[in-house]
Formats: sequence, C-alpha cells, structure tokens
Amino acid sequence: MLEDAAGLAELRRLGARSVPVLSRGDEYVFAQNIAHVVKFLGLDQKAAPVLSPAQLVQRLQRFLDVALHIIPQMPDDRLDTEVPNRPRSYRVLGHHMFRVGETFLEVAGGDALTYENLTARPPDALRTTADIAAYGANVRARLAAWWDAKADKSGKETVQTYYGPQPLHEYLERTTWHVGQHTRQWVMLLEMNGIAPDGPPGPADFADLPMPKQVWDG
Repeated sequence: MLEDAAGLAELRRLGARSVPVLSRGDEYVFAQNIAHVVKFLGLDQKAAPVLSPAQLVQRLQRFLDVALHIIPQMPDDRLDTEVPNRPRSYRVLGHHMFRVGETFLEVAGGDALTYENLTARPPDALRTTADIAAYGANVRARLAAWWDAKADKSGKETVQTYYGPQPLHEYLERTTWHVGQHTRQWVMLLEMNGIAPDGPPGPADFADLPMPKQVWDG
C-alpha cells in the first residue's frame, strides 16, 4: 500500500499513519493486534497468544541469535540495495530487525511505543554488517538481562502503543513474530544474492506464531 497511490490516499482519508490497517467504510483498526482484528470483524474466535511469555522470550532470543549469525553473511557493498516491494535498504532492514527488539525493551520499561521510534532509521555510524551485529548483540544481551531480572513473568501488565493499550503478553508476541518475519526476509535476501544462509530458522521456530503468509508485502 505504501507504493500504491490509491492505497496511500485511502490511508490519508482515514487518518491512519501506518500499516497494516483493516478498514470498513470510514472505520479502521490497526492490524498489529490480532485481537483487535477479530473484534472488528465480529469473529467468534479467541486471539490470545498460544505461547507463554517465557516461550515467546525464548523464541525472540532465537530469532535475534539467527539475525546475529546471518546478517554478517551479506557483503557490505550490497547494504544500500533496496528490498523487494518497499523503499527500504538492506542496511535499514538489518538495523530495524534489532530496533524492534530494542523498542520492546523501551516500552516494557514504561515508554509509549510510537511509530516514529519503531521505524527510526539507523544512525550514520552503522555502516557495515559488523556494526549492525554489534548493535544487535547489545540488544540481545539487554533482553536477556531484562527477562532474568523480571519478577513478574506473567505478561499481564498493560503497555502503551500507538495502536492502543496492550497486554505485555500480546505485545511480546507481536515483537517476536515481527523479528521472526524479518529473519525470513534476510534469509531470502541472501538467497537472492547467491549466498546460502547458514543456520536459518525452520518451521519449528515459527510454530504457534501468527506469521504473515507472505515473506514480503504484496
């Protein structure tokens, strides 16, 4: 939709500032939250996360570990190439993979999630895959420290996001599959560049997560 003029005009008409969005007439709901989508469509389904907070943290750590392993496989001279169907470079995607996890830590610590913070561009200092991996390793270590120190691991507290208040459990699920989706994308970028990904995620890593069907936006 970001590259479709009619879709972008519809977003502006509705007053929505980000995607994905599900709309009906003049009403819309941000599709970041599956429970909101179920309620908007009037479906008789439960949309609570299947995985526990502990399982989600373990899965998120797995995706971050994969990212730390496969991002350095990409040659630095290809980082300014744009990904399919979106005006986003490989460098921006690599940074964003870890920025998603970092914003989770910020929100879990009491900050409100904004779209601008979530999609912040990488600083100029992040020029190489080694730079991106060093940034990611810091995020991975901070996530582990946060979880180890967290007394209440139920995920029942409420956090604030640009698409409304969310239980931490549901926001953690979104963060987890969001990072997982980007690892899928990086694997495909490696393959598109003739590079065999070393230790990519497999079906078990994505099990019980509400993963998008497509690797890239249509």
